[in-house]
Amino acid sequence: MKKSWASILTMMIGVTASMPTLAQEDEDLGMLQQQGPSQGDLGDIAEVHVPEGFFFTDGDGSRVIMELMQNPTSQDEMGFLAPTNMEWFLLFEFDEAGYISDDEKDSLDADAMLDSIEEGNEMGNKERQKRGWAPLRITGWQQAPRYNPDTHNLEWAVKAESEGEEIINWNTRLLGRRGVMKVTLVTDPESLLTTLPKSAALLADFAYKRGHQYAEFRKGDKIAKYGLSALVVGGATAVALKSGAFKWLWKVLVVAGVAVGGLFKSIFGRKKG
Repeated sequence: MKKSWASILTMMIGVTASMPTLAQEDEDLGMLQQQGPSQGDLGDIAEVHVPEGFFFTDGDGSRVIMELMQNPTSQDEMGFLAPTNMEWFLLFEFDEAGYISDDEKDSLDADAMLDSIEEGNEMGNKERQKRGWAPLRITGWQQAPRYNPDTHNLEWAVKAESEGEEIINWNTRLLGRRGVMKVTLVTDPESLLTTLPKSAALLADFAYKRGHQYAEFRKGDKIAKYGLSALVVGGATAVALKSGAFKWLWKVLVVAGVAVGGLFKSIFGRKKG
């Protein structure tokens, strides 16, 4: 596993001499890190507890880290939370899409969503081929989409395979009054089962601030143009692109819905999608 920023950088694809030195990185990140135990502010929208042995950085710090890892940024980053040994991390991004109705909570069709993801992946493979990257094959659900109506959280995980390596994206969506907090867990697939309980414990301490909670919806608030199913089939490509810090996630350009072509164009053009 990755024990330091130096070892993380050596694992990255395409590292060049132009990358910042470790000393420069430590200086940049040291100014932005917040050590636990403390409370991490995700903008003025939400907050998350930072336990002892973990560090947190806000949206600006998250973008510094993503760029050091040679990943596109969305400008939607709100926070980055990780154990100090950086064996895994959570990336928080907020999409101010409006209030997302959970009317679909009892009718989520996992088979249909997986079909859409596979169709999107075929389009994604065409883009991968253009860039000389290995194709990716969707192998099924690690966790079919499930929604908790009490916490208003949606989560799912897609399994894929590329060049004989298993790849898993674990996604959580935390619904709020004015949009959705997108949380990406980045970890080695071999460590997923041991990391998930730790990640879940951190997210149990996540809370929207007053005025931003899902239950505080009021008539006249902005309504999102999509529902729970679209969060699954349309969001995974952006997650993979923006959060693939290590080789097992960097490979996943995927797991998209029918709009994958537009997502590739906007993300690789470094425009906000």
